Order: sequence, then structure tokens, then C-alpha cells
Amino acid sequence: MAPKSFLPACLLAFTLQIFFFPPVSFSVSLLSNSNESSSMEGLIKLEVGCVNHPEDVSIVVSKGAVYTATRDGWVKYIILHNETLVNWKHVDSQSLLGLTTTKDGDVIMCDNEKGLLKVSDEGVKVIVPNVSFANDVIEASDGTLYFTVSSTKYTPADFYKDMAEGNPYGQLLKYDPKSNQTTVVQEGFYFANGIALSKDEDFVVVCESWKFRCRRYWLKGDRNGTLDTFAENLPGGPDNINLAPDGSFWIALIKMNQTGVTAIQNCSEKWELLDAYPGLISLLLPMGSDGGARVVKVDGIDGKIIRDFNDPNATYISFVTSAVEFEGNLYLASLQSYFIGKLPLDAPNPELATI
Repeated sequence: MAPKSFLPACLLAFTLQIFFFPPVSFSVSLLSNSNESSSMEGLIKLEVGCVNHPEDVSIVVSKGAVYTATRDGWVKYIILHNETLVNWKHVDSQSLLGLTTTKDGDVIMCDNEKGLLKVSDEGVKVIVPNVSFANDVIEASDGTLYFTVSSTKYTPADFYKDMAEGNPYGQLLKYDPKSNQTTVVQEGFYFANGIALSKDEDFVVVCESWKFRCRRYWLKGDRNGTLDTFAENLPGGPDNINLAPDGSFWIALIKMNQTGVTAIQNCSEKWELLDAYPGLISLLLPMGSDGGARVVKVDGIDGKIIRDFNDPNATYISFVTSAVEFEGNLYLASLQSYFIGKLPLDAPNPELATI
């Protein structure tokens, strides 16, 4: 006879089975947030087969180049006027996540095992060691680096446990290159992911993946040192975020089932349930090659969605993790692809996709 404590888990498993696989077909993907969005039909694939699962992209304007880091440890860039790929530096790491390009043309990146790395023509240097699960980083005009730690409890391999537990173990940190000091700016984020500075650098935006929202930490003015909500009820879990030339922000969204995520987080027998049904994670977080892709542009003041690109069936690209705008195009990174996506923003795009 099964122990009584296991019965709620069985009941929830049965409920989720019906929820995800009902006898009739209907979509359960964020129904309350459904809206029409532009298709990614015009996507152009750059350097197919030469870029291994890029997680983030960043632009060096002076070079007219888009930089990325790959799963096989390379920092590469594409010279955009002739779409030439340069294999720049090998970092000898398979755990590279977010990156940013600096005013000096160097690259700062997050290695979720080593900490913050600086990559330059001279080589690779660890500038902030002993930081686990650093996820994304941005440089301010004075050289200060702001970066996120997704979870102080779980490792990247156990990220799904952070999701299931549903507690705020994420952090926002600051590194001062002049003093070589790192300080915790703010704690209590639900999986702190992407990070971006506003155009005037009066606030920094931190993506909270498990809460489907972005938080804003004020750096200047009357609200200096305070935290509020910048964008909420997003149609997916926010991953990386990048400032657009007009002061708005582009956010790459992870396809997630909000109802299912909430159910797991509220389940007292969640660990038994996940042990019994290991495939449940892939249903809640469909990050595979068929997981779809979505990118939204939000207003730089109130965080409202002002543009939306969606590829729900991964027809053109899957699992977009970063989007950056440059000269009328949106450049996309994906942990499920072997290329950089280029999406023209001004091209006619009559097809609509509904999630």
C-alpha cells in the first residue's frame, strides 16, 4: 500500500497528465497572455554549422560585428557588412553564458563555473573568481560591471530544482574594476537571468525567469537603491535582455507553462513527483529543438510590449535566448541552434503567429 504522503503526488501527476494530454486537443500555453505576434518567417541563418549553440549576442558598433560565445568554448564574431566569421579566442570552457562587449572592444562573459571572464586580444583572464552560476553581465559607462547570479543554492545542472522549489535565490552584483571589489547589490530574485542598463543608466533591469517578469533596480534619482517591477505577465520566462537603440528593450522568452510551473512550486510532494515523472520538466520547460521561440520588445519606461515576434513551432528557429538590434536587424542567439539568426525589422511580414 502506498504511503499516504505519496497520494497527493499521484493525484497531481494524474491531474497534470489530463492537463497536458487532454482527450481533445487544446493549447495550454499561457492562454491568458495570448495575442497576435509577427512571424519569424524572414529569418536569415548566418554561419550555419559554424556556431555551436550560442547563448548570447552582443554588438561592437565600431567594428560592425556581432559577438557570441559557444558551447565548445569559442568567442567568435561576425563582421556584418560581409558576414565573415572570425574565430577570435578559445576559452577552454563549456559553461559560457551571457556576455557583453566593453567600450574598449573587449568581451566580458559569464562562466557559470569560473565566474566573470575578460577576453581581449591579449588572452583570457578571470576578473571575478569563485562565483557560481553567473548568468549575464553589462558594463556601465564608468566601467562598473553589473551581473546576475541565477541561484546561490543550485548549480546550472540542477536549474530545474530551482524552478521547482520556487524560492528567490538569485542575486544582482556589482564589480568595481578600480577597487577590484565585488558587492551584492540586491538579493531575492527568482532565477536572476538577463540584465541590461537603461539608456540613461538610471536603472538596471533584471529578468526573473520563474516569475515571468523583469525587475528594475534604480541607480540614480529619488528612487536610488529601490526595487520595483518593470515588466510583468510576459508570455514566457524572460532570458536575456538587451537595450535597443531607441531606449526600449528586446527580451528573449523561454517557452514555459506558467500554470504547470506554479503547480509544481505549490506541490508539497514535488520531489517525489519529479522522481516518478522525470519527463515532466521537459513539458514545463520545452527547451528542445521543437520548443518554439519568442522575442518581445518592451517600452523603456513602462515595460509594456510594443513588438512581438513568435515562432511557436520552431519552424525557423527554436529556443531563442538572446536578441540584439543593430542597423535595422535583430540578431538572435539560440542554445538549440548552430547559427546566428538575422531578422530584418523593416521587411514586410504579413504572416501572424498565435500561441
